[in-house]
Amino acid sequence: MRFGIITRDRDSWCSARLREAMERRGIDPLCFRFQELTARVCLKPEVSVGSVDILRDLDAIIVRPIGRGSLQEIIFRMDLLHRLERLGMFILNPPSAIERSVDKYYTLTLLEEAGLPVPRTIVTERADEALKAFSELGGDVVLKPIFGSRGRGSTRISDPDVAERVFRALDFNHEVLYLQEFIPHGTSDIRAFVLGGRVLASMRRVADSWKTNVSLGAKPEPVKLDGELEEIAVRASEVVGCEVAGVDIVEGPDGPLIVELNSQPGWRGLQSTTKVDIADEIVKYITERIKG
Repeated sequence: MRFGIITRDRDSWCSARLREAMERRGIDPLCFRFQELTARVCLKPEVSVGSVDILRDLDAIIVRPIGRGSLQEIIFRMDLLHRLERLGMFILNPPSAIERSVDKYYTLTLLEEAGLPVPRTIVTERADEALKAFSELGGDVVLKPIFGSRGRGSTRISDPDVAERVFRALDFNHEVLYLQEFIPHGTSDIRAFVLGGRVLASMRRVADSWKTNVSLGAKPEPVKLDGELEEIAVRASEVVGCEVAGVDIVEGPDGPLIVELNSQPGWRGLQSTTKVDIADEIVKYITERIKG
């Protein structure tokens, strides 16, 4: 068998663990970047990397972060993944799930419509409406980029003057204003790693501030989820269509709330809290899916 890993860096921690897990199972890994792919219409091969015919030579593809790109590049990458899937390639995660989860607003609406707990959120393109939203959400909000992960670009705002300056600057630059009520949760939250409809591992991320991303310095600690939190995490992944997902949950005064869902989660911090070999479980899961 041969699996592809679409990654910006074959030696990044997660990609390296996946390669090692594949090799232990006798699977030949092939790492490549989106920029290396060539697509054809009315010609063979439909998609290739150098001399490798993706449909003929690979049995499955794992998508690590889509990466930065122009609007045209991102659309082309997603179109290409959809075509590969239509032609029979197993892709983790499915392209539709990647599209849903990369958009915070889209993800949140799906979760709310499914009856899952999420924070009150207001999204607008106008500074005046954002200022009204700031008051409506209690004057303490987290402003987030509608696309993005790892806490980058997220800012907590509780000063009306700061809010006005920031909102008007973003409005001027044609940015979408995504405002979420700040949920008091101390300095920790929970990351549940879901694979194939079950929580494979979970951790509590403990920080020095309200931002709890491990990439920003939070410390991972092992945690065993209770039935409610486990059900919330699994259900959220199913609603978005993810076979693998990182679900971030804060424990607020009124109960748990889902604040993020990542369809291409890293697990370096999480791996330090569990004996489960996460990369091996991912490879095992893919193998069973394509054989089944």
